[in-house]
Amino acid sequence: MPHSTETRETRRRRTLIAAAIAGVVLVAGGATIAWSAWQGAIGSAAESASGFTTTEVDRAEASGTEVADFSAYSDSVAAQLAYAHEHWADTESETYGYLDENDCVNFTSQTLLARGWVEDDEWWFDESGDAYSHADAWISSTALRDYLESHPERATVLTDDERSSVKVGDIVQFDWDDSGDRDHTGIVTAVETDAAGEVTILYAGHTDPTWDRSVDFAITELHPGGVAYYWSIPE
Repeated sequence: MPHSTETRETRRRRTLIAAAIAGVVLVAGGATIAWSAWQGAIGSAAESASGFTTTEVDRAEASGTEVADFSAYSDSVAAQLAYAHEHWADTESETYGYLDENDCVNFTSQTLLARGWVEDDEWWFDESGDAYSHADAWISSTALRDYLESHPERATVLTDDERSSVKVGDIVQFDWDDSGDRDHTGIVTAVETDAAGEVTILYAGHTDPTWDRSVDFAITELHPGGVAYYWSIPE
C-alpha cells in the first residue's frame, strides 16, 4: 500500500526535540529563521524534481531533523540504522565516494560495514574514495545478490511472500521490471504487522534519497509491477 499514512514505527521514532530546537534559537537567533526558509525551499524543489508526494517530502525532512532512537535493537543493528539515518540524504563521501544515479548499493554496503560486517576478497571498498574502484559486490545490486547467494552465512534470501520473516536491518532488493536482475537496494528500517496480519515494510537508501519509504509504494506507485526480495541477516 502507499505509505502516505505515517506508521506507528515512525511515530515511535519521533522523539521530543523541543529543548534542542530552543537551544538553537537562543544561540542562532534570526539565523534559525533563515535556515528554516532555506530548508523549505529545498523541500519544494525536491518535490518538484523527484516526483515525491508532499507526504514523502515532509517525512524526509522530519527524519533528517529528529533525534533518532534505535535502542530497541541490538547494538549491531542500532549502529547500522544510526549510520543510515545520518547519511541517507548525503550526495558525497570522502571515504566511499558517490555514484551519481547509482549509489544505492554503495550506501547499503556502508551501513553493513557500520553493522559490523568485515570486508573480504569479494566485498570491499577502495580506500582512495573512488567509488568506481570498489568491488562489484560493493556497488552493484545484481553483483551483491550473487555475492550473498554464495555467502549464506551472511544472509539468506526471502521473497516478498515471506515478508513476515523480514527484520529491521535486513537488505531489500528490487527488480523493477521483473527481468531477473536487481535494480535497486536498500536497508529495512521498519517492519509492522496490523491487526489483519498485513505486513508493511519501510526502507532507507540512496538514489533517490529515501528514509522510511514503503516497499509497497515502491512496487505499486513508483514502479508498478516491480518485485521485492529480501536478504535476512542473522543477528
